Amino acid sequence: MKVSALIPAKGFTNAKQRLSPLLDARAREVLAEAMLRDVLGQVVSARGLERVFVVTGDEKVQEIASSLGSEVIREQNERGETEAVTFALAEMSRRGVRGALVVPGDIPLVRSSDIELLLEQISRHDGASPFALLTPSHDRMGTNALLLSPPDVIKLRFGYDSFTYHLGEVAAQGLPLRVLGNERIALDIDEPRDLESFLEIVARVRGSCSPNEHDNRARARVNTGGSYERLLEMGVVEALENANRSGKL
Repeated sequence: MKVSALIPAKGFTNAKQRLSPLLDARAREVLAEAMLRDVLGQVVSARGLERVFVVTGDEKVQEIASSLGSEVIREQNERGETEAVTFALAEMSRRGVRGALVVPGDIPLVRSSDIELLLEQISRHDGASPFALLTPSHDRMGTNALLLSPPDVIKLRFGYDSFTYHLGEVAAQGLPLRVLGNERIALDIDEPRDLESFLEIVARVRGSCSPNEHDNRARARVNTGGSYERLLEMGVVEALENANRSGKL
């Protein structure tokens, strides 16, 4: 079955407010843009996707999405994630999309191989019967990937405890329960602790490689792209250490 991806993305101004104990407004903008670029780069390069869409009402996001090879679904006004994704999936269906993969733009560890692994789960599906697969966030409260056929097979609701909600929707539709955990997809960056986990994972992977194999193997196992570099430039490692020492985290 042919599948197209959808990434919902808001403008970067006032992004990631819950990171304000560590990052000022400008730093949060820089990080939000870097994460979107990292995610888009990996999704666009994944084998097996027919098309990649970004839904947004922000002009800068539209420019970035187009420059990285995705199609833009424009919102007149930015809405909440649930409304934006529901709107975009309906538009994708109108354009002939039969299978949709929804992932957020703030999972900077994701690799194209993770996307391909998800696509393998639906590769033998003929499209005649409904299909839904979920990947939870690291705390199993959020939903960080949804693989759906048709795109409107279940009603969506993002936000607090969305994973439990979507499990209930799958059950209500009488569909087989399909859940695929993935450490890299699971880590979305919302809180200072998420940044700490992100940096720890990257450091662990890099530390497991010898100097000669460092770059290629590390990049094959974890996305060490723009998000990681921006965090290093902004001194987030030191900020996290200081926050831990002072008991602010």
